[in-house]
Amino acid sequence: MTERPLKVLVAGLGNMGLSHALAYANNPGFDIVGLVNRSTPVLPEPLAAHTVLPSFDAALSELRPDLCSINTYSDSHADFAVRAMEAGAHVFVEKPLATTVADAERVVACARANGRKLVVGYILRHHPSWMKLISLARELGGPYVFRMNLNQQSSGKTWETHKALMQTTPPIVDCGVHYVDVMCQITDAKPVSVRGMGLRLSDEIAPDMYNYGHLQVTFDDGSVGWYEAGWGPMISETAFFVKDVMSPNGCVSIVMDPNAKSDDIDTHTKTSTIRLHRAQTDSSGRFMQPDQFLQMAGEPGHQELCDREQAYVLKAIREDIDLDRHMTDAVQSLRICLAADESARTGRMVDL
Repeated sequence: MTERPLKVLVAGLGNMGLSHALAYANNPGFDIVGLVNRSTPVLPEPLAAHTVLPSFDAALSELRPDLCSINTYSDSHADFAVRAMEAGAHVFVEKPLATTVADAERVVACARANGRKLVVGYILRHHPSWMKLISLARELGGPYVFRMNLNQQSSGKTWETHKALMQTTPPIVDCGVHYVDVMCQITDAKPVSVRGMGLRLSDEIAPDMYNYGHLQVTFDDGSVGWYEAGWGPMISETAFFVKDVMSPNGCVSIVMDPNAKSDDIDTHTKTSTIRLHRAQTDSSGRFMQPDQFLQMAGEPGHQELCDREQAYVLKAIREDIDLDRHMTDAVQSLRICLAADESARTGRMVDL
């Protein structure tokens, strides 16, 4: 017998919220029963028949969804997720899971107490090229040096979105959780200490916020990593996307398309080419193997990647997948990035 579609309530219809809503519309395993947003956006054709509701709590009470998809601003993630799970719904929540470690732990505890599935929007976990990058790095063996950044030169509507995000969350937290999560998956070691720095490069953001940040993290296996993120019209397009992992045995890196632009959302996930270098040399000091260039043909675009992520949510619910490690990892990456924010604001290293 065919299982009935899961009833989905989608909260938040910004860039990611709309993409996730389209993913539910594309998948017969889901039935969108409501869309929630503070304003009424212009909806694409697959969603045009749905009424946009203003109140999450009213929609949750009236529609009784099986799944709540929470794609609102970060400061509402924890409260919405808890209310949804206490009402009996499973939850997909965009990253970051919360704006404090305590709130993130509260959400995870609620999922466990209520027997609900909680999937956090770590979209790179569903990207075949990023999965390959992580696998190759783990094969090299640690300890590792992680060199990663994602700077975005933004203007117009995108800069307005970035300014809205920065009302609560700096770039090194909002974007950083993705790439710190990649570091943690590769090393599988415990984070030890974090340093952070930040600079406010615009008078258009709050006096206590910064739109450029940099973090450094150390792990108990000796691995070290840095991550850099900046948003705004002043951000450089030079070396805006660096994803490089080094170890004693070589390195694995993403080689970007030289014509890529930082404000293209597909650029943030597509890898173009993975370059694998092995460090072994022969008796004369020459490298024993030439570098391998792995062409990542047929990569999923942004919408297809969102489709894959929501297909995993469906699978996790229907097949009762154990998400304990997934939830623990989400809290850990957030803990590291929030420690970097604390360090940036205090000027002191944070021990974890």
